[in-house]
Amino acid sequence: MNTLTVFRLGRVEYEDGLKLMHLFGEARMQGLVGDTLLLLEHPPVLTLGRAAKRENITASDARLAEEGVEVFDTNRGGDVTYHGPGQVVGYPILLLPPERQDVRRYVRDVERGLIQALAGFGLTAAPIPKWPGVWLGQEGSPDARKIGAIGVHLSKWLTTHGFALNVNTRLEHFQLIVPCGIREAGVTSMQRELGHAVPVPDVEEALAREFSQVFDARRVDGAVALRTVSVAVVRGQGPEARVLLLRRTPERGGFWQTVTGRLEPGESPADAARREVAEETGLHTEPVDLAYRHAFALGDALPPKLVEEHGFAVHVAPEAGVRLGPEHDAFEWVDVPTALRRLPFRGLRETVDRAFRQRRPSPPTTA
Repeated sequence: MNTLTVFRLGRVEYEDGLKLMHLFGEARMQGLVGDTLLLLEHPPVLTLGRAAKRENITASDARLAEEGVEVFDTNRGGDVTYHGPGQVVGYPILLLPPERQDVRRYVRDVERGLIQALAGFGLTAAPIPKWPGVWLGQEGSPDARKIGAIGVHLSKWLTTHGFALNVNTRLEHFQLIVPCGIREAGVTSMQRELGHAVPVPDVEEALAREFSQVFDARRVDGAVALRTVSVAVVRGQGPEARVLLLRRTPERGGFWQTVTGRLEPGESPADAARREVAEETGLHTEPVDLAYRHAFALGDALPPKLVEEHGFAVHVAPEAGVRLGPEHDAFEWVDVPTALRRLPFRGLRETVDRAFRQRRPSPPTTA
């Protein structure tokens, strides 16, 4: 029996998700990993499939910016769809065996996995032949409503992209688009149908179980290889506020970053943030949890090395001095636009953005 390794990754920035798909796909083709199911959550994004029409994004660019929604073109099938918090996105990365090398069968199998998972929560869903996805209500009925979107890509019988199941999703965001180009029907979520929020881990467990069954695989639970912190060090207030950027030495990549580092055995994220700031800058201050935790692939290694990173901020006095550790050769205090242009990774940019959006306390005394 084949294995299906299931990773439950929490938040993944959309571009990091695309990279994860690419790396796991390459690793699968080279036989370095088995079949994989990535379960995750994206920040608010609109994705355009190969058949997408731009007019199916009904919101203006200004409205999208106000709502914090980004737009991405993709190589999956289908039209425009929405991903966002409270929605479980699944990326099955499977090398289909000869007996399963049929695109329509694969789509039906993905539908079946969603339908069986929903049945465990008392929701009766089904496909509607003329429309993609998984639906509640009957075809032709005014109450037909989509609860799960499907958009897949196959190349040499390797599958990528996948599905999005609305669990506790903010349904108002679907008003920004014509979902999948279908004007005749609406969207719904498990929360709306059941009348209460549904624990996302319970839904992920159901999806892992049902997809293993549908694809005749023995389930294996995957785990991240490394836990890290990213810390935005901020001084000053208002227009004068600046964030500290550190430049890695050439042998370590030579790029600009916030304070980052790995958790040591038994260490909490807050303890790691406090220690890394002291080691890399010589500053001693208390970290503020930004409630930002996300997963990504470290570098381009195959098989992918998965990292979970926790974001923090620290606020220091304007006169605070910096003493660099051995991993960096330069530092600068810069404004937010400059920091966002220089930082090469989305997670670092999100950490900085959140640090400046939060309510800042008065700077503590530094040593």
